[in-house]
Amino acid sequence: MSVTVTHAMVLAAGLGTRMRPLTDRMPKALVPVQGKPLIDWSLDRLAAAGVTHLVVNLHHLPQALEAHLRKAWRGELAFSPEPELLETGGGIRQALPLLGDGPFFAVNADTIWLDGQVPALRRLAGQFDESRMDALLLCPPTVLAHGYEGQGDFLMAPDGRLKRRPERALAPFVYGGVQLVHPRLFADAPAGRYSVNRLWDRAIEAGRLYGLRHDGEWFEVGRPQAIGAAEHLLYDMGFRSVHS
Repeated sequence: MSVTVTHAMVLAAGLGTRMRPLTDRMPKALVPVQGKPLIDWSLDRLAAAGVTHLVVNLHHLPQALEAHLRKAWRGELAFSPEPELLETGGGIRQALPLLGDGPFFAVNADTIWLDGQVPALRRLAGQFDESRMDALLLCPPTVLAHGYEGQGDFLMAPDGRLKRRPERALAPFVYGGVQLVHPRLFADAPAGRYSVNRLWDRAIEAGRLYGLRHDGEWFEVGRPQAIGAAEHLLYDMGFRSVHS
């Protein structure tokens, strides 16, 4: 009931409109938090988890992001350019030929998470059961998600199976921007632009979308004003600027 994961995709093609004016001159993935580009927080976790093959989709200011990644990532690196934005589902679907035949991590480039006693990516790989799951999502508790102001995304059964938040209700878990995906999730998925939520809903109907409660810290860093709040919390937790 565990898998070895060597491939990962980081979703970095978005325009970062909520992060303007910072993203007028740089991709959102390169916006610094504690002096460290957002995407590098994920790259460090992926490398530590044993990922050797990285795929990154590109759209907004792609040359800057590509140049950074060629220096920041030491393993195999491939790019999936998107002349027109494909969103999360279409973006991963286009990159599938670069992601191998087995389960792979898919991570939002603007996600910052801190591990609990066991690294989150290792926990995902250890809990993934290919016979039951099409995707396993890292899900922080909504009330403990730093900077998050939404109503939550999912209800989670004792066995980890996920259901959508009922309309006009609160849900105890939010999607943390990190998932372990079997290529099966994209079976018969069309090319083009669409959200991965469309495929998650199909997996929910089949009882094959699962979640794993995150036991560390997690940060929503979607707007410029959220950066300072995240940096203050990270500083209190012992994380110092790379320039200090």
